[in-house]
Amino acid sequence: MAEKKAKKESKREKTTTEDQPAVELEERVVSINRVAKVVKGGRRFSFSALIIVGDKNGKVGFGLGKAKEVPDAIRKASQVAAKNLIYVPVENGTLPHQIYGEFDAGKILFKPAGEGTGIKAAGACRSILELAGVKNVLTKSLRGNNPHNIVKATFEALKGLRSIDQIAGVRNVDSKGLRIK
Repeated sequence: MAEKKAKKESKREKTTTEDQPAVELEERVVSINRVAKVVKGGRRFSFSALIIVGDKNGKVGFGLGKAKEVPDAIRKASQVAAKNLIYVPVENGTLPHQIYGEFDAGKILFKPAGEGTGIKAAGACRSILELAGVKNVLTKSLRGNNPHNIVKATFEALKGLRSIDQIAGVRNVDSKGLRIK
């Protein structure tokens, strides 16, 4: 009976490793916040970390981790970020069309840019676009400077992007003659 359990466990391990292909993810720390809780004996410190992970090939995600120590918070955040990856359609090194993202007080505008422009963005938004594999883009933060809201607004915008092939499929036309503004 113990042999059957061991076989089942080994099969589970194999299927989980086979189902998830090995993707090399790069991670960047956006912000680390120290939180103090005042208790009878003094202060108890806790840390939260906001992490961005991506493969520089269209997949990017973010995660928030909280722990008593900074390395543990970063590890937890990177695990959450790896689970919450989204796909960003990148065409010719830029975004396929203009898009606007909003989350709470964070508002951000993205515009596609020509070759050689680079990533004109600041802070957390730059990290997200670099890890998504975007080479040329113009951004403008319209409101808010809280990194948490900027990250979430950026992801709301990137989730709304559609590639030329997706739009052509919806319209039932050939994608060659289609141009998005």
